[in-house]
Parts: sequence; structure tokens; C-alpha cells
Amino acid sequence: MKVDFWQISRDPAERVVALIAQKVLASDERLLVVSDDDGQLDEIGKALWSAAPEAFLANGKSSEPAPDRQPILLSRECAAANQASHVIFADGKWRDDAANFERSFLLFGEARTEDARACWRSLDGREGLERNFFRQDDGKWVKVA
Repeated sequence: MKVDFWQISRDPAERVVALIAQKVLASDERLLVVSDDDGQLDEIGKALWSAAPEAFLANGKSSEPAPDRQPILLSRECAAANQASHVIFADGKWRDDAANFERSFLLFGEARTEDARACWRSLDGREGLERNFFRQDDGKWVKVA
């Protein structure tokens, strides 16, 4: 399993989700985006539909009909009705259900930095786990650890 920590500073979560979603879909994988905040899920849905003219980031909510058909599923629950192999925790809250995915992304801002550090430490030493830490530096995403 691969876990990526993305520290958000300049761009809002919905823009970062769209960036990651483009790469996930380009690799013919499916994505689950999780947040406890319905308003955030709405904003992410809008951002995905309008992310880039060359990218078609079709998405829907788990509460809508046929969630299994969505390449990008937006949900309050960490359950991949769309058979996603990748999950983004857009609200900065880690869920242990991440172990059910090939790759997880934890997006967090300043308010959740300590939670992200605690999560990083809790994953230390787990066999078969690869961790990466990214942050924005002059508008670019840089791998720090």
C-alpha cells in the first residue's frame, strides 16, 4: 500500500483533488473521494467537472443512482461502491479503511498538521507500506519525504 500526505497551503482541496484525479484516471484506475463535509463534496464535484477542458473527470455521489458506474465517487463513507483502487481523504481525516486501497492520499491544511504527523508516526514500520510527503513550494508540488 502507498500512502501520500499532501500538505495544502495555497490551493484549496478541490483543486488538489482534481489534479490527483486526472492522474488516477489517466492510469485507468478508479477513485473514491471521502469527506465528512457535504459542502466540500459539492465543491469537489464542481471542480472535477470544470477542472480542465482536456480532462473529463466524470463523478457522482454515493447517494445517487448507480454509484458503481462512477469513475470518481464522492462519499462520506470509506466504501468503494465503484471498486476504486485509490482513495483521497479530502477533509484531512485519516480512516483505517485506507488499508482496503492500493493508494491513499491524505490532504491536510495547517489546522490538521498535528493530526497528519500523528498519522505518519502511527504508520511507521508497517510492512509493505510506502509513505510520501508532498507540500507546495512556490506553487509547485515538491516531494519532501
